Amino acid sequence: MPAPTAPARLTDHVLEVQGRRRTFTVVDAGADAVRGGAAVLVFHGSNQTTAGLRRATGRAFDELVTAGGGVAPTVVAYLDGYRRSWHDGRATAGLAAHRAGVDDVAFTAGVVEALVAEHGTDPGRVIAVGFSNGGQMVIRLAHEAPHLLAGAVVVGAGQPVPEDWALPPAPAVPLPVLLVHGTRDPLVPYAGGPASLWGFRPRGRGMSALDTAAHFAARNGITTAPVTRDQPRRDPADPTSVTRTDFSQAGRPPVGLLTVHGGGHTVPGRHAFPRVMGRTSRQLDTHRAVAEFFGLPLG
Repeated sequence: MPAPTAPARLTDHVLEVQGRRRTFTVVDAGADAVRGGAAVLVFHGSNQTTAGLRRATGRAFDELVTAGGGVAPTVVAYLDGYRRSWHDGRATAGLAAHRAGVDDVAFTAGVVEALVAEHGTDPGRVIAVGFSNGGQMVIRLAHEAPHLLAGAVVVGAGQPVPEDWALPPAPAVPLPVLLVHGTRDPLVPYAGGPASLWGFRPRGRGMSALDTAAHFAARNGITTAPVTRDQPRRDPADPTSVTRTDFSQAGRPPVGLLTVHGGGHTVPGRHAFPRVMGRTSRQLDTHRAVAEFFGLPLG
């Protein structure tokens, strides 16, 4: 049963990282609650801001905020990238954060530390959600700093191919991962290959969505074959459809891939992205899929 909520409260925060002023916004229920709740970290895409992603998604991720009734609260933190970008581990992305050598892993660690201190977050219940360049940043965290996370959600991004992966080899740490990707994504191809801004400003090559899911499944030690199922259609007027591919095995963290057939470079949900990004599917609410996959209550 969802935990009761109080009116959402937004609080702006500032951290000093590498001598740089870094910012993030926390959405909580604005009410006293027991400690030990979850936190959802949201990473926007390149050329976006925290406020821009909240608008683009119709503030859907705010609905993950819960508190009250003796239930440990969930808070949502929206992180701001350096000059609207993230240093996401790709060797050739060429974004401002890459060129400046920004340590976004340290920034993320600082955000988690602040949430634990100020909001009573359980450091073992932190889930990172990223879209596009933010999704690539979540992929970096899953490889380089899995100790910070209890789960990862990647929307509209894929695992870089080995020759475009700038991180040194490290032991695989199992982590539950949920992927969401549209088959008609015009910026990050579902089938893999070069990512770009409509053919300009190339940002490296990535694996396909299915290969990305298989990559994380292998890291989790899953050896059984995946199972794909059609998801229920919710809007008969929407031409998109969704299938779910599950990589699961007893005793191993699961990996799920939600393929949005006909979907573009968007976060599926009730609020449409600009048409130039492709179609926004209404057959899937991404924030609800996150809540279901990780067992989070909805406010």
